[in-house]
Amino acid sequence: MPIAPNRRGLLTAAGLLALPAVARAQPGTTADAQGGTWPQRTIRMIIPFPPGGTTDLIGRLLAEQLSARLGQAVVVENRGGAGGNIGADAVAKAEPDGYTILMASIGTAAINYAAYGSRMPYQPKDLAAVGLVTRVANVVLAAKGMAITDIAGMLAAARKDPGGLNYGTSGIGGSPHACMELLKARTGIDIQHVPYRGSGPMLTELVSGRIELAMDNIPSALNFIREGQIRALAVTSAMRSPVLPDVPTLREAGIADFDAVSWFGIQAPARTPAPVVARLGREIDAVVREAGWARRMQDFAAEQPRLTPAGGTTPQAFEVFIHEEIARWAEVARAGRIVVQ
Repeated sequence: MPIAPNRRGLLTAAGLLALPAVARAQPGTTADAQGGTWPQRTIRMIIPFPPGGTTDLIGRLLAEQLSARLGQAVVVENRGGAGGNIGADAVAKAEPDGYTILMASIGTAAINYAAYGSRMPYQPKDLAAVGLVTRVANVVLAAKGMAITDIAGMLAAARKDPGGLNYGTSGIGGSPHACMELLKARTGIDIQHVPYRGSGPMLTELVSGRIELAMDNIPSALNFIREGQIRALAVTSAMRSPVLPDVPTLREAGIADFDAVSWFGIQAPARTPAPVVARLGREIDAVVREAGWARRMQDFAAEQPRLTPAGGTTPQAFEVFIHEEIARWAEVARAGRIVVQ
């Protein structure tokens, strides 16, 4: 299935019109769709991947913080499958009343539109941007039993046996998949993709040696690396990760100008009442600015969002960011032929 180029110029000129109207902060009581106060009951956060992955880890931490700030429980529901599309589609089709929200990933909010093409069950206009939560780097991994100990060794092994090595990811179209395909395109190597239904199952297979290589977000892989169960070869960010200071960047390994990270944020169904989206956006912005949250994210090697001149996040800024990412990763998907068959 060919992927049509998605140019930034066209996006800024017309693509933004396809997104739902961004909520504007309004004074007074936050009103729901029925004119009452919001929230009055439990809020459901759908995480579109299985437990154990980075989306799940960060989503659960955010749910705790939002529960405290909103005065109502925010409960997590894992609904994985199809690269996150099953869970994201459930939110896109949910009642737009503020009681169902999505812990979106770079895959569900950007990459999947190119990877799945006409098979996408929802479109950008079906989800309202609420707030960017954090950004994290990916890491190239190898099974402990492999002779490969660095990127140079991985490239040499791949070139010696084209198509003979395999690598796992949390699913087709996610940031780890896109990052590895970008690496393949930049180096000319041929290694086979083995997609899983989340980081947890994939890492289990890597630890057991049933797959040889992998790409994953740092947070979900970190404990396995620290415990010596798998080997970290390089990180995908421009700078070394503070939680993996001995692991070089791909730039240091000789892949010039390589800089690609994952990100996570909250979206809601389109047509969710503007005051509700605005209130959620303010609460998320307050959470990500807290010193305690920043310290916890540093444990994951995650960055605080800085979408506005003053830092932090807003629904409006996150909406623009999502469209920029859709354009960027459409180009990567086209170059790397990242297409779901």
